[in-house]
Amino acid sequence: MELPRKNYPFSFKKTLNYTLLTAAGILFIVPLLWMAATSLKPSNEIFTMPPKWFGSHVEWTNYFKAWDYFPFLRFYINTIIVSLSTVVLVLLTSSLAAYAFARMRFKGRDMLFLLYLGTLMIPGQVTIVPLFILMKYLGWVDTYQALILPGAFSAFGTFLLRQFFLTIPVELEEAARIDGCSRFGLYWRILLPLSGPGLAALGIFTFIGQWNNFLWPLIITNTDSMKTLPLGIAMFQSQSGTQWHLMMAASSIAIIPTLIVFICAQKYFIKGITMTGMGGR
Repeated sequence: MELPRKNYPFSFKKTLNYTLLTAAGILFIVPLLWMAATSLKPSNEIFTMPPKWFGSHVEWTNYFKAWDYFPFLRFYINTIIVSLSTVVLVLLTSSLAAYAFARMRFKGRDMLFLLYLGTLMIPGQVTIVPLFILMKYLGWVDTYQALILPGAFSAFGTFLLRQFFLTIPVELEEAARIDGCSRFGLYWRILLPLSGPGLAALGIFTFIGQWNNFLWPLIITNTDSMKTLPLGIAMFQSQSGTQWHLMMAASSIAIIPTLIVFICAQKYFIKGITMTGMGGR
Protein backbone atom coordinates (compact mmCIF):
# COMPACT_ATOMS: atom_id res chain seq x y z
CA MET A 1 0.00 0.00 0.00
CA GLU A 2 1.44 3.33 -1.05
CA LEU A 3 1.67 6.06 1.50
CA PRO A 4 -0.09 9.29 0.58
CA ARG A 5 2.23 11.94 -0.72
CA LYS A 6 2.50 15.15 1.20
CA ASN A 7 1.78 18.27 -0.77
CA TYR A 8 3.99 21.05 0.47
CA PRO A 9 2.47 24.48 -0.14
CA PHE A 10 4.43 26.80 -2.39
CA SER A 11 6.13 29.57 -0.45
CA PHE A 12 7.15 32.58 -2.50
CA LYS A 13 9.15 34.03 0.40
CA LYS A 14 11.15 30.85 0.92
CA THR A 15 11.78 30.48 -2.81
CA LEU A 16 12.95 34.07 -3.03
CA ASN A 17 15.27 33.58 -0.05
CA TYR A 18 16.86 30.48 -1.56
CA THR A 19 17.23 32.21 -4.91
CA LEU A 20 18.95 35.22 -3.37
CA LEU A 21 21.20 33.03 -1.22
CA THR A 22 22.18 30.95 -4.25
CA ALA A 23 22.95 34.07 -6.27
CA ALA A 24 25.01 35.49 -3.40
CA GLY A 25 26.88 32.19 -3.05
CA ILE A 26 27.73 32.19 -6.75
CA LEU A 27 28.79 35.83 -6.53
CA PHE A 28 31.23 35.02 -3.74
CA ILE A 29 32.62 31.77 -5.11
CA VAL A 30 33.25 32.87 -8.71
CA PRO A 31 36.26 35.10 -7.82
CA LEU A 32 37.81 32.20 -5.88
CA LEU A 33 37.31 29.85 -8.81
CA TRP A 34 38.74 32.44 -11.20
CA MET A 35 41.77 32.86 -8.92
CA ALA A 36 42.36 29.10 -8.91
CA ALA A 37 41.92 28.91 -12.69
CA THR A 38 44.30 31.83 -13.27
CA SER A 39 46.93 30.21 -11.06
CA LEU A 40 47.07 27.30 -13.52
CA LYS A 41 47.34 29.36 -16.71
CA PRO A 42 50.50 30.24 -18.64
CA SER A 43 51.47 33.86 -18.04
CA ASN A 44 50.79 34.87 -21.66
CA GLU A 45 47.18 33.61 -21.56
CA ILE A 46 45.89 35.41 -18.48
CA PHE A 47 44.55 38.49 -20.29
CA THR A 48 43.35 36.84 -23.48
CA MET A 49 40.15 38.24 -24.97
CA PRO A 50 37.53 36.98 -24.70
CA PRO A 51 38.39 35.69 -21.21
CA LYS A 52 38.73 31.94 -20.87
CA TRP A 53 38.41 29.86 -17.74
CA PHE A 54 41.16 27.47 -18.78
CA GLY A 55 44.44 27.95 -20.59
CA SER A 56 45.84 25.85 -23.39
CA HIS A 57 47.51 23.65 -20.78
CA VAL A 58 47.75 23.38 -17.00
CA GLU A 59 50.79 25.09 -15.48
CA TRP A 60 51.32 23.30 -12.17
CA THR A 61 54.80 24.79 -12.08
CA ASN A 62 53.27 28.16 -11.14
CA TYR A 63 52.81 26.87 -7.60
CA PHE A 64 56.42 25.71 -7.32
CA LYS A 65 57.69 28.98 -8.76
CA ALA A 66 55.54 31.02 -6.37
CA TRP A 67 56.75 28.97 -3.41
CA ASP A 68 60.42 29.36 -4.34
CA TYR A 69 60.33 32.93 -5.67
CA PHE A 70 60.44 34.40 -2.16
CA PRO A 71 61.00 32.76 1.26
CA PHE A 72 57.35 31.73 1.19
CA LEU A 73 57.75 29.05 3.83
CA ARG A 74 59.09 31.71 6.23
CA PHE A 75 56.09 33.91 5.47
CA TYR A 76 53.78 30.97 6.10
CA ILE A 77 55.40 30.10 9.44
CA ASN A 78 55.31 33.73 10.58
CA THR A 79 51.63 34.04 9.72
CA ILE A 80 50.76 30.81 11.53
CA ILE A 81 52.69 31.89 14.65
CA VAL A 82 51.13 35.35 14.69
CA SER A 83 47.59 34.16 13.96
CA LEU A 84 47.51 31.29 16.46
CA SER A 85 49.21 33.31 19.20
CA THR A 86 46.77 36.17 18.73
CA VAL A 87 43.80 33.80 18.81
CA VAL A 88 44.94 32.30 22.12
CA LEU A 89 45.52 35.71 23.70
CA VAL A 90 42.25 37.17 22.41
CA LEU A 91 40.26 34.21 23.71
CA LEU A 92 41.94 34.52 27.10
CA THR A 93 41.69 38.29 27.55
CA SER A 94 38.23 38.62 26.00
CA SER A 95 36.75 35.77 28.03
CA LEU A 96 38.14 37.18 31.28
CA ALA A 97 36.80 40.65 30.53
CA ALA A 98 33.48 39.23 29.33
CA TYR A 99 33.12 37.24 32.54
CA ALA A 100 33.68 40.37 34.60
CA PHE A 101 31.11 42.36 32.63
CA ALA A 102 28.56 39.54 32.56
CA ARG A 103 28.75 38.15 36.10
CA MET A 104 30.63 40.44 38.46
CA ARG A 105 28.89 43.42 40.00
CA PHE A 106 30.91 46.54 40.67
CA LYS A 107 30.32 50.26 40.55
CA GLY A 108 30.46 51.74 37.06
CA ARG A 109 30.43 48.35 35.35
CA ASP A 110 27.91 49.24 32.65
CA MET A 111 29.51 52.61 31.96
CA LEU A 112 32.94 51.02 31.68
CA PHE A 113 31.52 48.43 29.30
CA LEU A 114 30.01 51.14 27.11
CA LEU A 115 33.31 53.02 27.06
CA TYR A 116 35.12 49.84 26.09
CA LEU A 117 32.64 49.23 23.28
CA GLY A 118 33.12 52.83 22.20
CA THR A 119 36.67 51.98 21.16
CA LEU A 120 35.14 50.03 18.27
CA MET A 121 34.25 53.36 16.67
CA ILE A 122 37.91 54.42 16.56
CA PRO A 123 39.46 53.43 13.20
CA GLY A 124 42.52 51.26 13.60
CA GLN A 125 44.49 53.56 11.31
CA VAL A 126 44.22 56.34 13.90
CA THR A 127 46.20 54.37 16.47
CA ILE A 128 48.94 53.15 14.13
CA VAL A 129 51.34 56.07 14.68
CA PRO A 130 51.24 56.06 18.52
CA LEU A 131 51.34 52.27 18.48
CA PHE A 132 54.43 52.29 16.29
CA ILE A 133 56.10 54.85 18.56
CA LEU A 134 55.36 52.61 21.55
CA MET A 135 56.79 49.55 19.78
CA LYS A 136 59.91 51.51 18.85
CA TYR A 137 60.31 52.72 22.44
CA LEU A 138 60.09 49.14 23.69
CA GLY A 139 62.54 47.95 21.05
CA TRP A 140 60.00 45.60 19.50
CA VAL A 141 60.11 46.77 15.89
CA ASP A 142 60.45 43.79 13.53
CA THR A 143 59.66 41.25 16.26
CA TYR A 144 56.89 38.77 16.99
CA GLN A 145 55.87 40.78 20.05
CA ALA A 146 54.99 43.76 17.87
CA LEU A 147 53.01 41.58 15.48
CA ILE A 148 51.06 39.74 18.17
CA LEU A 149 50.47 41.90 21.26
CA PRO A 150 48.62 44.85 19.66
CA GLY A 151 45.92 42.44 18.55
CA ALA A 152 45.71 40.54 21.84
CA PHE A 153 42.82 42.64 23.18
CA SER A 154 39.48 42.89 21.43
CA ALA A 155 36.46 44.96 22.41
CA PHE A 156 34.42 43.05 19.85
CA GLY A 157 35.54 39.75 21.38
CA THR A 158 34.58 40.94 24.84
CA PHE A 159 31.14 41.96 23.61
CA LEU A 160 30.64 38.67 21.75
CA LEU A 161 31.56 36.48 24.72
CA ARG A 162 29.67 38.65 27.20
CA GLN A 163 26.51 38.13 25.17
CA PHE A 164 27.18 34.40 25.14
CA PHE A 165 27.85 34.24 28.89
CA LEU A 166 24.51 35.95 29.53
CA THR A 167 22.74 32.99 27.88
CA ILE A 168 24.21 30.54 30.42
CA PRO A 169 21.92 30.02 33.46
CA VAL A 170 23.22 31.62 36.63
CA GLU A 171 21.88 28.65 38.62
CA LEU A 172 24.80 26.53 37.40
CA GLU A 173 27.25 28.91 39.02
CA GLU A 174 25.20 29.18 42.19
CA ALA A 175 25.25 25.41 42.55
CA ALA A 176 29.01 25.40 42.03
CA ARG A 177 29.45 28.16 44.62
CA ILE A 178 27.56 26.07 47.16
CA ASP A 179 30.04 23.26 46.49
CA GLY A 180 32.89 25.66 47.29
CA CYS A 181 33.98 26.64 43.79
CA SER A 182 36.02 29.85 43.63
CA ARG A 183 35.33 32.80 41.36
CA PHE A 184 38.06 31.75 38.96
CA GLY A 185 36.83 28.17 39.17
CA LEU A 186 33.39 29.30 38.01
CA TYR A 187 34.98 30.95 35.01
CA TRP A 188 37.35 28.09 34.20
CA ARG A 189 35.21 25.05 35.03
CA ILE A 190 31.67 26.24 34.33
CA LEU A 191 31.51 29.07 31.82
CA LEU A 192 34.39 28.23 29.48
CA PRO A 193 33.42 24.57 28.89
CA LEU A 194 29.87 25.71 28.07
CA SER A 195 31.06 28.49 25.76
CA GLY A 196 32.56 26.39 23.00
CA PRO A 197 30.43 27.88 20.17
CA GLY A 198 31.12 31.46 21.26
CA LEU A 199 34.84 30.80 21.61
CA ALA A 200 34.89 29.10 18.20
CA ALA A 201 33.14 32.04 16.56
CA LEU A 202 35.55 34.54 18.10
CA GLY A 203 38.51 32.32 17.28
CA ILE A 204 37.54 32.14 13.61
CA PHE A 205 36.98 35.89 13.39
CA THR A 206 40.35 36.56 15.00
CA PHE A 207 42.24 33.96 12.99
CA ILE A 208 40.95 35.21 9.64
CA GLY A 209 41.54 38.83 10.62
CA GLN A 210 45.15 38.17 11.60
CA TRP A 211 45.79 35.87 8.65
CA ASN A 212 44.74 38.63 6.24
CA ASN A 213 46.27 41.53 8.17
CA PHE A 214 48.36 43.63 5.82
CA LEU A 215 48.79 47.19 7.08
CA TRP A 216 50.28 46.61 10.53
CA PRO A 217 52.86 43.99 9.44
CA LEU A 218 53.80 46.29 6.56
CA ILE A 219 54.60 49.09 9.01
CA ILE A 220 56.20 47.15 11.85
CA THR A 221 58.43 44.72 9.90
CA ASN A 222 61.65 45.57 8.10
CA THR A 223 63.16 42.24 7.07
CA ASP A 224 61.88 39.35 4.98
CA SER A 225 62.40 37.00 7.92
CA MET A 226 59.50 38.67 9.79
CA LYS A 227 57.09 39.33 6.93
CA THR A 228 53.72 37.60 6.75
CA LEU A 229 51.79 36.08 3.85
CA PRO A 230 49.87 39.20 2.75
CA LEU A 231 53.17 41.05 2.43
CA GLY A 232 54.72 38.13 0.59
CA ILE A 233 51.87 38.04 -1.91
CA ALA A 234 52.17 41.80 -2.47
CA MET A 235 55.85 41.33 -3.33
CA PHE A 236 54.81 39.81 -6.66
CA GLN A 237 53.96 43.37 -7.67
CA SER A 238 56.95 45.42 -8.78
CA GLN A 239 57.80 48.40 -10.96
CA SER A 240 58.36 46.08 -13.90
CA GLY A 241 54.84 44.66 -13.60
CA THR A 242 52.73 42.15 -11.73
CA GLN A 243 53.27 38.43 -12.08
CA TRP A 244 49.61 37.55 -11.93
CA HIS A 245 50.00 33.82 -12.44
CA LEU A 246 52.39 33.56 -9.49
CA MET A 247 50.33 35.92 -7.35
CA MET A 248 47.19 33.86 -7.94
CA ALA A 249 49.10 30.67 -7.14
CA ALA A 250 50.42 32.20 -3.91
CA SER A 251 46.94 33.44 -3.00
CA SER A 252 45.49 29.98 -3.59
CA ILE A 253 48.07 28.51 -1.23
CA ALA A 254 47.41 31.23 1.35
CA ILE A 255 43.66 30.63 1.66
CA ILE A 256 43.97 26.91 2.40
CA PRO A 257 44.33 27.24 6.23
CA THR A 258 41.39 29.64 6.53
CA LEU A 259 39.18 27.27 4.53
CA ILE A 260 40.22 24.34 6.71
CA VAL A 261 39.56 26.29 9.92
CA PHE A 262 36.12 27.40 8.80
CA ILE A 263 35.07 23.99 7.45
CA CYS A 264 36.13 22.24 10.65
CA ALA A 265 34.50 24.77 12.98
CA GLN A 266 31.55 26.03 10.94
CA LYS A 267 28.97 24.24 13.11
CA TYR A 268 30.26 25.95 16.25
CA PHE A 269 30.72 29.22 14.38
CA ILE A 270 27.09 29.35 13.24
CA LYS A 271 25.83 28.28 16.66
CA GLY A 272 27.97 30.90 18.38
CA ILE A 273 26.75 33.69 16.11
CA THR A 274 23.13 32.64 16.62
CA MET A 275 23.33 32.36 20.41
CA THR A 276 25.08 35.70 20.85
CA GLY A 277 22.33 37.53 18.99
CA MET A 278 24.47 38.48 15.98
CA GLY A 279 22.52 36.36 13.52
CA GLY A 280 19.89 39.03 12.91
CA ARG A 281 17.10 37.05 14.56
